[in-house]
Amino acid sequence: MNTESPNLLDDLVLLPWLETHVPGFSELHEIRKFDTGQSNPTYLIVATSGKYVLRAKPPGDLLKSAHQVDREYRVMKALAGTDVPVPKVYALAEEEDSPIDRMFFVMEFLDGHIFWDPALHELTGPEANAHRGQVYDAMNAALAALHNVDVVTVGLGDFGKPGNYFERQFSRWSKQYEASEIERIDEIHQLIDWLEPRIPADDGTVSLVHGDYRLDNMVFSHDASHILGILDWELSTLGHPLADLAYQCMQWRLPHQGGFRGLGGVDRKAVGLPSEAEYVAAYCSRRGIGEIENWNVYLAFSFFRLAAILQGVYKRYVDGNASNPQTAQAYGRSVPLMGKMAMEMIAAGK
Repeated sequence: MNTESPNLLDDLVLLPWLETHVPGFSELHEIRKFDTGQSNPTYLIVATSGKYVLRAKPPGDLLKSAHQVDREYRVMKALAGTDVPVPKVYALAEEEDSPIDRMFFVMEFLDGHIFWDPALHELTGPEANAHRGQVYDAMNAALAALHNVDVVTVGLGDFGKPGNYFERQFSRWSKQYEASEIERIDEIHQLIDWLEPRIPADDGTVSLVHGDYRLDNMVFSHDASHILGILDWELSTLGHPLADLAYQCMQWRLPHQGGFRGLGGVDRKAVGLPSEAEYVAAYCSRRGIGEIENWNVYLAFSFFRLAAILQGVYKRYVDGNASNPQTAQAYGRSVPLMGKMAMEMIAAGK
C-alpha cells in the first residue's frame, strides 16, 4: 500500500516549476486542498499574481486508463474559443518531469459559484423560479454546444476510438467494476446481464462527450446567469452524445436526500425546474434531432457506469488512497442502491 498522502503538496518543491511554467506566476503564498473531488486531488494555489487550481493524479497503484489528467488538460485547451465554457489552462507536468512525481496541470481559478443542490433551494426571492430555470437552460445549451463541436477543427479528431461507443464503454466499465469489486453485489450483476444484449448499436454519431456532465461540475457566475466553466473532464472522449444526456438525466431519478443530490421527490414545477421530458426535448430541439428511442437503455447504461465509477472510488478507500476517505466510504454503500434503482426502472418500463 502506498502511504503517500494525496492531501499535502511540498510548496518548496513545486514553486520552481510554477515560476517556470505558469506565465506571470510570482510569490507563492498558500497551497490548500479542496475538500471536494474524489478521483483526482485538486488544490487551490494562492500567489501574488493571482489564484490558480492544480489538479493531480492521486498517489498509489491506479487502475489502467484511470486518472488521466493529461486528457483533461488537452480537452480544455482545445475547447478554448468555442461556445463551450472552460477555464484557461496554463501548463501540464508529465510524470517524468513532475516535481511531485505525479502528473498534474495548472489552470485558472474561476471566481464563481458551484451549486451542490440540484433543486437550487439556495436561490431565493421573487425571481427564484426564473433563476432556477435559467441555470438548467444554461446547462442544456452548454451540453448541446459541446456535442456540436467539430472535433477535427479543434484538434481532437484522435481523442477517442471511432464507432461502437456504447459497446466499448460497457466492456471498459465491466472490467473496471470487476477489478474494483470487494464483494459480490447481485443487483449490479443483474443490471450487467440485462444490459449486455441491449447495448445500442453504432449509428455513426460521434461527438466530444464530457463523461460526468452534472450541475456540481460547473462554475456559474455569482448571479447564476451563465456558466463560467465546465470542470472535471477526466472521463471525456469521443463518443455518443446521448451518453452525456442520459447520464445527466439520472439526476431527475436519483433521490434528493443523502449523498446523491438528485431530484427524486422534488416538485420540479413548483420550484421552476424542467421535467426530464422537457429537458430532453429542449436538448433535441437545440441539436435538431428527433425523439429518442429506447431511452431506458441509455439510462440503465448510465446507472451501471456511475455504479462502476463509485465502486472504483470505494476500492481506493479500501486501499488507503482515497482523496476524501469519508465520502469514498459512503460511495461504496451507494453502489447496491444504484443497481436496485436501475432494475426497478427497468421493471417499471419507464
